[in-house]
Amino acid sequence: MPRVLIVRGHLVNPWELGPWAALSDEFEVSYLLTQSNRFGLPASPLTPVRVRALRDLLPKGRLGEVASALVRDRYLGADEAFAWADIVHAEELSFWFAAQAANLKPRHHFRLVQTAWETLPLLDTYRNRNARINRRQVLEQTDLFLPATERAAEALRFEGVSPDRIRVCPPGVDVDRFRSVPSARDLVEHVIVSPGRLVWEKGHQDVIRAFAALRQGIGISASEAARSARLLIVGSGPEEPRLLAYASELGLGQAVEIRSVPYEEMPALFARASAMVLASLPLAGDSYHPLGVPRVFWEEQFGMVLAEAMSAGLTIVATTSGAIPEVVSGTEAQLVAPGDWLGIARALASGAFSRPPAERVSYPSAVVERFSTQAAARRLAGAYADLLSAAAP
Repeated sequence: MPRVLIVRGHLVNPWELGPWAALSDEFEVSYLLTQSNRFGLPASPLTPVRVRALRDLLPKGRLGEVASALVRDRYLGADEAFAWADIVHAEELSFWFAAQAANLKPRHHFRLVQTAWETLPLLDTYRNRNARINRRQVLEQTDLFLPATERAAEALRFEGVSPDRIRVCPPGVDVDRFRSVPSARDLVEHVIVSPGRLVWEKGHQDVIRAFAALRQGIGISASEAARSARLLIVGSGPEEPRLLAYASELGLGQAVEIRSVPYEEMPALFARASAMVLASLPLAGDSYHPLGVPRVFWEEQFGMVLAEAMSAGLTIVATTSGAIPEVVSGTEAQLVAPGDWLGIARALASGAFSRPPAERVSYPSAVVERFSTQAAARRLAGAYADLLSAAAP
């Protein structure tokens, strides 16, 4: 079988691996796994190849992160894994590990595929020195780009990628797993879920403001349903202390909870929720590379939780940041402008809070199935087959 090596640096995660697991009868798939990987991984037919990276040798925490950026993080002693592969599948234009794969391609003669999530064409101007070097290597060596959205595809065209090297390939989630859990029928209070890393750009602070507005009648009629409702923020990150302090200051201390939830428990959590809010904000310059320009320019690049919530029949309130409108296109998801916390409040009042707790809504089956693991697997298989066929001579 053709051999595929997944390259994700320290970001290998269970929600992205599903489509490759569905290809185990057609492709032999492995992924590089470092000691510094940030996510736990479930049992899978895919084969982890344990390798060391430069980051593994550096101190933990912020100091180690800065040091890894200065010295260009990379895999150590991974040549054998790259030589094994017929296809190496990395991601993004300026990622350290994508550039390493691009550098190794001439030596090992694999075909190089890149997933692209980035929705902003940054080119050289808005990248730091190292990111510029990485970008040029990746653009030169990549055989096929698989952007997750049409918006990401347009960004690639701005970056100079020809249309014949681009094929839109959305990710997939376990649709059956999310829709197989029946919604709770014994609830007397609404639970609103705000999932995502606890960082400013995920907009959790706007969801807290919306909750306060609904309870206090600020900018909108006070909602009786909101008075007994709870807000569950799902995730971890540096903003947790401020979010908790902000909720307390707004009089919501008992109504707002923050906790991490294992991925396998998310279907049951969604089944007991009345709505999911994805309040993403565009972001520029939240952290600085010590040798150059701001290295973070971001808007929501997909939002896997959107596909999961649609599978679960969960009411969605989201902002129009980045690719969100494209992902929920053709559905009844309620969209507001980024930062419009009163808009979030009004959408919850007219939507989830106007119905019984945890009541399900219907999404078009064609939209839901487009983001299934099986559909994503077929897209990957087709891209790989075409790539290998073109390379056969």
